[in-house]
Amino acid sequence: MKIVVPWLRELVEIPVGTERLAEQLGLCGFEVTDVDLAHDVIDVEITANRPDCLSHLGLAREAAAAFDAPARSPDLGPVDRVSAAADTTAAVRIEDADGCPRYAGQVVRVKVGPSPSWLADRLTAAGVRPINTIVDVTNYVMLELGQPMHAFDFATLAGREIRVRRARTGERLRTLDGEMRTLDERTLVIADAERAQAVAGVMGGADSEVSGATRLVLLESAYFDPNSVRRAGRQLGLKTEASARFERGADPAAQVAAIERACVLLAKIGAGEAVGPVIDCQPAPRAAREVTLRRSRIARILGFEVGDTEVERILRRLGFELAPATDGWRVTVPTFRVDVTREIDLIEEAGRHAGYDRVPATFPKLTRLEAGLDSRIGWDRLARRILTAVGFSESMTFAFIERSAAAPFGPDAGEPPVAIANPLSETFAVLRPSLLPGLLDAVVHNRRRERHDVRLFETGACFSARDAEARRVGFAWTGAALADHWSGRGRLVDFFDAKGVVEALCQAFGVTADFAPLEAPHLVRGRSAAVAARTQASGPTQVALGLVGQLMPRVASARGYTGADDIYVAELDLAALARLGGAVEDVRAQALARHPSAVRDLSIEVDDTLPAAAVRGTIRGAAPSTLASIQEFDRYRGEGVAAGRVSLSLRLTFRDPERTLTEADVQQAMDTIVAALAAAHRAVRR
Repeated sequence: MKIVVPWLRELVEIPVGTERLAEQLGLCGFEVTDVDLAHDVIDVEITANRPDCLSHLGLAREAAAAFDAPARSPDLGPVDRVSAAADTTAAVRIEDADGCPRYAGQVVRVKVGPSPSWLADRLTAAGVRPINTIVDVTNYVMLELGQPMHAFDFATLAGREIRVRRARTGERLRTLDGEMRTLDERTLVIADAERAQAVAGVMGGADSEVSGATRLVLLESAYFDPNSVRRAGRQLGLKTEASARFERGADPAAQVAAIERACVLLAKIGAGEAVGPVIDCQPAPRAAREVTLRRSRIARILGFEVGDTEVERILRRLGFELAPATDGWRVTVPTFRVDVTREIDLIEEAGRHAGYDRVPATFPKLTRLEAGLDSRIGWDRLARRILTAVGFSESMTFAFIERSAAAPFGPDAGEPPVAIANPLSETFAVLRPSLLPGLLDAVVHNRRRERHDVRLFETGACFSARDAEARRVGFAWTGAALADHWSGRGRLVDFFDAKGVVEALCQAFGVTADFAPLEAPHLVRGRSAAVAARTQASGPTQVALGLVGQLMPRVASARGYTGADDIYVAELDLAALARLGGAVEDVRAQALARHPSAVRDLSIEVDDTLPAAAVRGTIRGAAPSTLASIQEFDRYRGEGVAAGRVSLSLRLTFRDPERTLTEADVQQAMDTIVAALAAAHRAVRR
């Protein structure tokens, strides 16, 4: 919002120069982005909750409170009016009171031409291009009072009437920018007896545009529902100065005052005279809002005392009305302050103008312990530490993604992703069901920039209609298996590299992972696995953790991947990992083993279709608690091994933390393990 300082000084007496004024506005909570001393203009960034300050009058009230000076209202008349004839009488009918609670209109006999220099110069300084006397006056009133206005060429209005209604399905309107736009039944329009003439609160229509031949206009000054204006602007792709004010919340009591001010200005520059009275349609006037302000809460919230006299001065300068109440005041909130609904809002007003520099530099005494960190922060930190340690870089992608990107990664076949009710665009249409779509797009982005070896991970929330929100960690890996290998690029990543990273991640959480064959629509069969963990309490029961495997090439190519290298991905449930592994933030040192371990190698012959995970699971189930680790070191199929069978060699390590194991202890454990393998898998010891 560009504030023309001489214009502001007409509304409030400011005892300081432009630079000091800009500094004081900053101290009151307004971001000053530029001070143009040559043109005496201050550019102020207005936050979305303060639509009243998108006007010179609104900032005049702030200056009045800051410098304890009275704010003056612009000249509102009285307005000289001429009698209306039958052909200069307009009718207004509100058919949608929810979308338009108030509509005011005024017929004006006008003379269209260029505006006088003082008016045109002020508009130019405020960043608005002068057009003609009628349009310039409506823009001037908007910048001065904050109330958007519009002027219709009265001769173009069929039936000499205004109807505020919803658009008909498929109704079309050519707006002032020359574009033909198709409206839907949710769009609020200003229409005459036959057709739409404007999109309410957004932009007028070209058919009723004021031209040099216009002799009568109907000035519009209305209040439109912010949600209706916001939705219409987004649906039509339009953003105007008027919609910026309406969608934040205009003053529902300023409509007639804006018309009076416009009539005064038109008469002043010799460009128009009002014909007949103001037409003011307001089906249900709004009651004033009252908020109780307790003086004891002011000091408690701000940390310093603000005297009663100072509180009353500040609030009255800002336009509030006060009446005494027990331990404070009953405050009547002015209609233009749409942001003030609670006591805390009034305390903020007192604090802003009393001065935040008065807040004590010391912290108050703690009366209770601070809450600990959210457990999810600990999960993320541990996953981040492990994955960066093995050479991955962290990626951060949007939780909103395209519907087509989400489709291959749905949690269940046929289950649609969670749709966004009001998406900004199709690119952000649904909530991600998985971290993998974003990671895949990040891989594609890197490959297009000639980065061949890509290792990315991400932690974040995923969403489904069934499970609501789940916290996960995922990674994508393509290119070389080893970074900076002495031989150049080295070998390419394969399934076992990705599986090893998953094992390292699970181990960091204190979970031993099991892997089983998996068929998933987005993963290559035979190069993918489901990741699970065996719970201690429920014996053989497996808890699903996630998946790992090679991404289906067609899925990658659909997102623009053109590389020849395979992409390996994994995704794990962080909450399940943390639940099975215990509190991840409770890091404890573990003493080195005091007693030696005993190592035994075991070679068995089993069916070649038997997963290694099944063999490991049987061994763990049969072995005593002294079994410390299992490691496969050889797999052989050929001469000496029956058809359909395979020889597996495993190294078993036993250790007891309290004593040295005897040969008999180890042998007994080995015999039990061999017997269990023979019973479960028809294994033969070699």
